[in-house]
Amino acid sequence: MSSAIRIYPAKPAKVYVYATCLVDMFSPQSGLDAIRLLELAGVEVIYVPKQTCCGQPAYSSGYEDDAKTTALSQMALFPESWPVIVLSGSCGGMMHHHYRRLFAGSKLEQDVNQFCDRVFELTEFLVQVCRIRLQDQGPATSVVLHTSCAARREMKVHVTARQLLDQLDQVELREQAYESECCGFGGTFSVRHPAISEAMVQDKTQHLNDTGASQLISADWGCLLNINGALEFQGKNLQGTHLASFLLGRLEGDHA
Repeated sequence: MSSAIRIYPAKPAKVYVYATCLVDMFSPQSGLDAIRLLELAGVEVIYVPKQTCCGQPAYSSGYEDDAKTTALSQMALFPESWPVIVLSGSCGGMMHHHYRRLFAGSKLEQDVNQFCDRVFELTEFLVQVCRIRLQDQGPATSVVLHTSCAARREMKVHVTARQLLDQLDQVELREQAYESECCGFGGTFSVRHPAISEAMVQDKTQHLNDTGASQLISADWGCLLNINGALEFQGKNLQGTHLASFLLGRLEGDHA
């Protein structure tokens, strides 16, 4: 995994968007909203329809050959030198950090590293490269932010997500207890260890509800699917939405 301090480029004219398979399958509107945000930030967005999974499920389950095959198929879809903007810190961590490990020492190492350098998580790109400034057009509300483990520990984008929310004058960001703890999803972890996963999401939903926030925000749909499902099962009113949709709604004045 690369540990070097990241040097951010000037804002480009064009970018690719990597929507992630969860956004594509469960919330395509989040992807469209993210594209609109990037356009408002002044960049042209290219979406490649053939994109699929980043390979993280295979990689985290120990199937490195399958992960390599998937990684190669995905990298081939983005031949131009434009940045690749990923709508999930988890997938961003896989593509920015773990692709390097998969191909370290191989004849493809240099090309793979160059691709990895082009991968940015959405909030990171909006803050650090686009230097976006948001004008809040929505009514007063309160939110609580959940950041996935990979987004927090690998991509460090809990910071940039907060910076975007802090730009919204009418939005109060409330703190949850044990904020950095996992929600229990963890990709295949929740399938292989369902009882542990259930206990973890029970803790997470309790801490989220205890904030009294009107809305849950996250930039990772894997976590949102897990948390939203648990909240619905518990009969709670709190539900989560992707950060891109929330931000766009605030800019357009139609988000409570």
